[in-house]
Amino acid sequence: MIIASNLTKRFGKLKALDDVSVNFMKGECIALMGPNGSGKTTLIKSILGMVVPDSGFITFNDKNILRDWQYRRHIGYMPQIGRYPENMTIGQVIAMIKDIRSPYNTAFDEELIESFGLNAMLKKRMRTLSGGTRQKVSASLAFLFNTDVLILDEPTAGLDPVASEILKEKIKAQIKKGRLVIITSHILSDLDELVTQVIYMQEGKLLFHKNINILRNETGQQKLARAIVSVMHNQRS
Repeated sequence: MIIASNLTKRFGKLKALDDVSVNFMKGECIALMGPNGSGKTTLIKSILGMVVPDSGFITFNDKNILRDWQYRRHIGYMPQIGRYPENMTIGQVIAMIKDIRSPYNTAFDEELIESFGLNAMLKKRMRTLSGGTRQKVSASLAFLFNTDVLILDEPTAGLDPVASEILKEKIKAQIKKGRLVIITSHILSDLDELVTQVIYMQEGKLLFHKNINILRNETGQQKLARAIVSVMHNQRS
């Protein structure tokens, strides 16, 4: 579905992406992992068309995204920190995003809006919201349009345990529907029951891309965090 081929991107002297090639296929839940500064965010922004690589290319359903910007209507994106007009209400923000995307997406999925209790808060202004409630708004907007691809950046950060479980169940439902889900998270325990593939980056390079079951078999570890530690230890040895 999404193929990144030989991506390289520099910001001054920093090489954020160093000849990265990776495939993202439908029906998978892929954990995109690595330490801060590893290139994860640059890769995501390249897929979203927010960053243009210096070399290499990305295809979405076999079309180069540089020549087919409309591919973005097939993506639901949840940023790590959602930034919205502070004077608008939750309801106004949702209506605005619906209006922007409605020519392409008309069948709205409002399940998270209801599950998170946002229907009772639609008149609250964004500037009054807690970080957790902002996350709920961001998650609801990402899932609102029944897109083929979901890119979720630290989706459970700031969420209370109940909201976190609601979101994880929603992610599982999308995977069962055959959608592609890409998640970045430092809360590895949240990923154990979700991911089918693991991509690990470091210093702009792709260190490995493995099926989660193969990774567990190779390391003898069932927990994702311990499996990652085992791989990194073996590579340093």
